[in-house]
Amino acid sequence: MYDKRQIKENIERIIKEINGRAALLAATKTVPPEIINFAADCGITLIGENRVQEYLSKREMINLDNVRAHLIGHLQTNKVSKIVGKVDMIESIDSVKVAKAVSDASLKRGIVTDVLVQVNIGREDTKHGVMAEELEQLLRAAACFKGIKIRGLMAIPPIYDTEREKRAVFSDMCKLFIDIKGKNIDNVAMDILSMGMSADYREAIMEGSTLVRIGSAIFGSRS
Repeated sequence: MYDKRQIKENIERIIKEINGRAALLAATKTVPPEIINFAADCGITLIGENRVQEYLSKREMINLDNVRAHLIGHLQTNKVSKIVGKVDMIESIDSVKVAKAVSDASLKRGIVTDVLVQVNIGREDTKHGVMAEELEQLLRAAACFKGIKIRGLMAIPPIYDTEREKRAVFSDMCKLFIDIKGKNIDNVAMDILSMGMSADYREAIMEGSTLVRIGSAIFGSRS
């Protein structure tokens, strides 16, 4: 059960707290279309979905005149053709193979798809993403693909308890972002750093995040 009054209060509080320092993306996994549309009425302009099939099943019921949509979950190559052209950005490119598949599918549709490259900044076996030391090689290879535009980086860091630990890993991610930006790779814009979720978005913004992905702090805990 979703409490609309609480959702409205949460959105207003978070927007006020962020105060324009980063863009706010509402992570809408498992959230029904009517609640997504309500969140849009309360000021949400950007949503993020984790699963291709779930997003496609509710896409026609979402008022996309009011919100833009990102894919923020892992993307398998066999799902690429289904999602390209249906979202404004894919944040979870984690290999040259996936980047090429997105580019090929985009070119078939006569579009260029904005993407972020996901970095496994915590080097966790349970998370997707390219390792930091392999990032530049992936970017230089993917930058040649005409059907995508690389806009920046995305990360899902480990879960830490202390502010110091959270800030340290976000700081490492931001340094990587700045380092890549300084290399001026063709077709790599590096203007978006997507990091920070409900439990750590404050620390992420302090360390340079330009886009935070917030779910439970807006909609409540998922069942």
